[in-house]
Amino acid sequence: MKDLNAKSDWADTLPSQWGPEPAKIEIPLGEGPPVPSTAVASSGSLAQAPARLSLWGWMREGLRAALFLRPRTAAAAPSPWQVLVLSLLGAALLVGAARFQVVGPAQFNLRGWLAPMWASLVLLWLGWWAMAPAQRAAAEHSLPAGSGPSGGLAAWYVLSAWAPLAPLLLLYALTGALAYRPDLWASDVAGMVFWVAYGVLTLWVLATMVVVSARFIRSRVRTSIFSVAMATVIGVGMWLFQDQPWEPDHQGLAAASAPSGDAGPAPQEPAPLALSQAVFENQQALWERQVQALPAGRDGMVEVYGLVFAPYASENVFRRESTMVSTLLQERFDAQGRVLHLLNHAETADTHAWATPQNLQRAITALAQRMDRDSDVLVIYMTSHGARNHELAASHWPLEVPPVTPEMLRAMLDEAGIRHRVIAVSACFSGGWIEPLATDSSLIMTAADATHTSYGCGTRSELTFFGRAVFHEQLRQTHSFTEAFAKAVPVIAQREVEAGKEDGFSNPQIHVGAQIAPVLQALELRLQAAQAQGGAAPQVAAADAKP
Repeated sequence: MKDLNAKSDWADTLPSQWGPEPAKIEIPLGEGPPVPSTAVASSGSLAQAPARLSLWGWMREGLRAALFLRPRTAAAAPSPWQVLVLSLLGAALLVGAARFQVVGPAQFNLRGWLAPMWASLVLLWLGWWAMAPAQRAAAEHSLPAGSGPSGGLAAWYVLSAWAPLAPLLLLYALTGALAYRPDLWASDVAGMVFWVAYGVLTLWVLATMVVVSARFIRSRVRTSIFSVAMATVIGVGMWLFQDQPWEPDHQGLAAASAPSGDAGPAPQEPAPLALSQAVFENQQALWERQVQALPAGRDGMVEVYGLVFAPYASENVFRRESTMVSTLLQERFDAQGRVLHLLNHAETADTHAWATPQNLQRAITALAQRMDRDSDVLVIYMTSHGARNHELAASHWPLEVPPVTPEMLRAMLDEAGIRHRVIAVSACFSGGWIEPLATDSSLIMTAADATHTSYGCGTRSELTFFGRAVFHEQLRQTHSFTEAFAKAVPVIAQREVEAGKEDGFSNPQIHVGAQIAPVLQALELRLQAAQAQGGAAPQVAAADAKP
């Protein structure tokens, strides 16, 4: 080695007191063997040679990136099988963590898992566009050691997938805690803590992806464009595709809710709906006939109009129960011809309009146009499976029917301008419907509170415990909803004990608004008088029934 400070002819053989020349320092890259110092870049820095990282090496560097540390991957790029294994492993961890968002029986929702994939493809294209100049420059001109990763699109994809993994798992843990222990977050302070933690973790996820991407892009302008586009893509995906990898297994929940004393094989459940053009045309014609047949209210009379909604086609119990309630309203509450029965069932496509959110809104609008919205009473009965997030399950395969929420129903009723509302929800966790629906002019009954399952929705059940006790039994003895509810609750409790319900008393709930109480009392008196006379109901002025 030449000593630049020596002046003799022996300079080439003498060691330099200043050390070797900077351009010839050998720097080992990654975890590979030392790189020969023969390649010297035009800028005087050593050219980077691709390093080889193990599977664990890529996972380690991705997890380090979650702490905003620079990945030590240099010019390394993962092999195709490493990309595949790392992608599947990361996805498996997230799918497993997402399972904790659903309490009780759950089933894997392939559509919910695949739906966000479009966003991944868009982000791949955005990442390729944003980092193309920097990665091309890294390939043409060697970069100084420590200048950042330059392994191309594959390296960016792996690191950007594993960097947000830790905050994502914490997010799933947080939402799982909300699902399993909603009581912990009931107070205002606890609710604020939840949303602050949720916001911090969400920002952490986005920040890790931006920082990792910036190390590959090496341009402030392109990094800014990429960051805004990434946030937009993720936001649009969360808004349009809200399906999750796991959804409640209503069949399993129904089996758990079935009375344990029932023996014998489960009865055969209905076959799927057979769709055809004739079915769609018949549904449209059927809807028009039923709406046109709705009679207008009688002047000076407080009338009862009914809307029965049974959106779960896969179990006969909801068909039986909704039919029972529809018949009861017409026979016991002088509502002949004033009840719309929306039902999902393969055998009733020719006789009943489908129970969908769109038809629910159309039915409420049609009833509002016929009734006196300030004086008459609309009775709504909804029966299906319920979820902890208080969605009412809907199923009518191959039709895709979204669930109904209490907020949706409240908005429909408010828009229609219907004042007096009696709403009964027979579903698990249905107590969560009371607060969104409660008004001074409404009565709301639910089969359970917000944290417990109801009972009797299994395949062997004729009726749910709530529908049987309140409507089939008590409302055949009285015209008072409050009296029927009060007498039915201890009956339900006793039957649940006898059936071996394991998760505690369903605890049915009721809300009675101050303004609807006198309206229902006047209605009760009219119906009792009509029953005693055995004929037409006496005329009771609507004004007399108003609070």
